Order: sequence, then structure tokens, then C-alpha cells
Amino acid sequence: MILRNPGQSSCCFTRTSQPGGSQSKGLAEMKTPIAFLLLLLGLVLPAPVEMAEDSLLYPYGPAQSDQRNPKADDGASLEIPISMTFTFYGKEHRSLYVNNNGVVSFGVSVSQYTPDPFPLADGRPFVAPYWGDVNNNLGGDVYYRETRDPELLRRLTRDINQYFPEIPFTATWAFVATWDRVAYYGSTSQKTNTFQAVLANDGKVTFIMLNYGTIQWTTGTASGGDANTGLGGTPAQAGFNSGDDKNFYNIPGSRTDAILHIGQTSNVGVQGRWVFQVNDFKVTGVPTESNDCWL
Repeated sequence: MILRNPGQSSCCFTRTSQPGGSQSKGLAEMKTPIAFLLLLLGLVLPAPVEMAEDSLLYPYGPAQSDQRNPKADDGASLEIPISMTFTFYGKEHRSLYVNNNGVVSFGVSVSQYTPDPFPLADGRPFVAPYWGDVNNNLGGDVYYRETRDPELLRRLTRDINQYFPEIPFTATWAFVATWDRVAYYGSTSQKTNTFQAVLANDGKVTFIMLNYGTIQWTTGTASGGDANTGLGGTPAQAGFNSGDDKNFYNIPGSRTDAILHIGQTSNVGVQGRWVFQVNDFKVTGVPTESNDCWL
């Protein structure tokens, strides 16, 4: 099954089979922080503020009691148990990993930094809001939390009902992972990316939502990118891979320079947001095609 973006004519993603081989690279030179907080005598620190970059992203950060990934190039969280089974294309999962390189994965962490197109030959199931070579040692943080917060669930339900009115859905659980102003491997610039993956569940139907804030780079230097611009080489991949060779989606522009503008694209009519129903063997809202051309 090859899936294409609605509104795009005579274009699709070709299927390729590339093994996700192991990769290694040297340590990047760590940047020295250039911002210093100057406190005057008697000045008190303000309370933590919500770190959502704009209204499109769901709230995240310390004010939401998020967990934070370690500062580690190609690092990941430990395996995270989740309190509600998440069905991802017919397979039930009770844990996941949040990976620094822009991936939420099931069953195995992902340290690979140069992305492969979907479907993956090795069958790793994961959601990739922006699979590229993040190095949070050089800047930014990776946050995550499982939540049943009523206000967030109401907002999530309202959004999904707007995009998919034919599917009865009331969110009772969510998992929010956010890459906040993260730098790329080998960076000599101040360019950063902010993006988010939201997993939603009502006990039967599951959705993934991918939200994009500011996107300024596509590629780390170990993937052939330029140290100053963060462009070139093998750019980031976005979409998802179910773990078989039939159910997957490459967001248009993936692994091309066009992925830099993912914040201007959508499958639900809201720039910077992609939403998919993922419990069943279909991608709701995205027509399927089997043409032999490249977007």
C-alpha cells in the first residue's frame, strides 16, 4: 500500500527496502551555553511557565510535570510502561520508548540517526514526527508524559472530532512527547527544531497526532548535512511504520529538502498538524495510491 497526500496529483512514495543497520559516530563537540541568568539581590524566580511554543502544540514541559530524557547523543528514555493498551495497526502495546532522534517506538529503542524510508525492512514499529540526528547535548530538551488530564483530553477529543466527525471518539488517555528547541548533531549554528507526537486512546480507537512548531534544520553532519546550515545530506523522515510491509506512511517531503517546510503541510486542514487513526489497517483521511512516481 502506497499512501499519498490528499490534494497532490499524480504523486506518491515509492517503496524501498533498506535495512536499518547500526551506525556509529564520534562525539560531537559540546557547545558552551551563552546565556546566563543574572539575578539581582532580592529577585525571586518566577513560577514555571507552559513551554508550548505556540497554540498548535499541546502543553508540555516542567509546568506539566513532564519527564525529561537524558542529554545524550542518539539517546532514549528507558522503556516506559503505559497504563492503557495502545493498539497500533492490530498490535497491542503496553510500553514504549521516547527516542532523542525524533521517534516514539514500540518494543525497541531507536538510536539510528540517518533515517530510512518506510516501510523498514527490519519491522521496527514506530511513530516518527521528525526522525533525524538530534543532539540535545548541543541544545534543547525531549519531554514526555502519560496523562488523563481532563482539560487536555477535552481539547484532544474536540480536535479529533473536528477532523474525523464520522468516527465516534472520546479520548480517555494520552501520551505527549515533545522535542523542544533541539539542535542537530555537529551543529555550529543556533538552529533548532520544535515538534510533538501525541498518542490518543478511547479504549478502542487510537490516533496519533504530529504537531510542528519552528523547524530550522533537516540533517546532522553525520548524515551528510552542513554544520552551519543543518541542511543537505539525507534529510529527516516523518510518518509512521506499523512493523509490517503494508501499513506505513511517509509524510510528503520526507528525506528531501522539502521536509524543512513540514510546518506548512497537513492532512487535516491545519498547517503544521498531521493526524492518523492507527488502531485498524487503514490510514483515515489519506487516500491510497499505487502509482510509481515521487512527490
